[in-house]
Amino acid sequence: MDIDPVLKALAAALHGEGPAVEIVVHEDGRPEAVPVETGVEEAAVVVRTSGSTGTPKATVLTVDALAASSVATAMALRGEGQWLLALPLQYVAGVQVLVRSLYAGTRPWVMDQSNGFTPEAFTAAAGELTDKIRFTSLVPTQLQRLLDSPAPETLAVLRRFNAILLGGAPASAELLAAAHAEGLKVVTTYGSAETSGGCVYDGEPLDGVEIRIGEGELEGRILLGGDTVAAGYLDAPRATKAAFLEEDGVRWFVTGDLGEIAGDGKLTVLGRADDVIISGGVKASAGYIQSKLEELDGVTAAFVAGVPSREWGQAVAAYVAMSDPSPEVLKGFTARREAALGVLAPKTVVARKELLMLPNGKPDRLAMIEQLSAVHQGQ
Repeated sequence: MDIDPVLKALAAALHGEGPAVEIVVHEDGRPEAVPVETGVEEAAVVVRTSGSTGTPKATVLTVDALAASSVATAMALRGEGQWLLALPLQYVAGVQVLVRSLYAGTRPWVMDQSNGFTPEAFTAAAGELTDKIRFTSLVPTQLQRLLDSPAPETLAVLRRFNAILLGGAPASAELLAAAHAEGLKVVTTYGSAETSGGCVYDGEPLDGVEIRIGEGELEGRILLGGDTVAAGYLDAPRATKAAFLEEDGVRWFVTGDLGEIAGDGKLTVLGRADDVIISGGVKASAGYIQSKLEELDGVTAAFVAGVPSREWGQAVAAYVAMSDPSPEVLKGFTARREAALGVLAPKTVVARKELLMLPNGKPDRLAMIEQLSAVHQGQ
């Protein structure tokens, strides 16, 4: 993948010498920095949200927001260095690899993804890095595949990274424990396109970032504020007004997640604000059910949602990734999930080797809900 034209256009936008750009990856894999008229002063990049919970939005990020994010990241990671790009270039995590590289004056290395993400391609790309200080950004599914690789050289290159940023989806305690046991320097990140990417590292906000938990109509919601927050959505004033607010000179983004802040200031993400399932008058947390399912042997990941039910209004359904989703194993899994969850156990289950994922590594919630709904209706 030739990223030189993209880097040139992105550098011009960051220096105020060129128009804002949106990075588009064509079907043949060729990336292009497309000029965008935003009407926003000092706009640098337009990034699409993942669309995991609805229609993707075009988020406008300014030079100041990206610069603040880059500086704060370097401070948190205690240095600047060379980045390996292993995520789709058009989403915020991929864009940030380029932005951080430009501010650091280093050249990013792009992993060959013509055959998708593979441990072999990642290992080969990591072996090409020349800087002594090395970083990469991954999603949990990618890290799991790398840890499962039998090739000793894969672990060897992973250990050479000064930090592996892990975001895009919640990482299980089991995955993090396995990574730390292998000596990997994993940093969990929380954020979104609207906050210039990850802005909370291992539960702590980056320099210039503020966190608070909403009250009243926003009860329990996580709000992220400060220098890295986006200018808003392109050509969507209503959506911008609903998601962003200004208070006492601080710009805030209202996330769709619930959370709590401990006494030491660390943030814990509890799940999505819309993950409450009301089935037959009983309220259930999809996040809680998901966590209990992921504790069961053989389950590598789970997604839980409410699907329409004539009898109950909503029914609890789960899309489960299992190391062995064979019919024989599923018979035992039915009993185990009922023992663990009782009346909250999902009655509709789709079991596969992996969850359905979007190109940026986030779970494809809408696609899985569609499948679960179809299976439930057919039962």
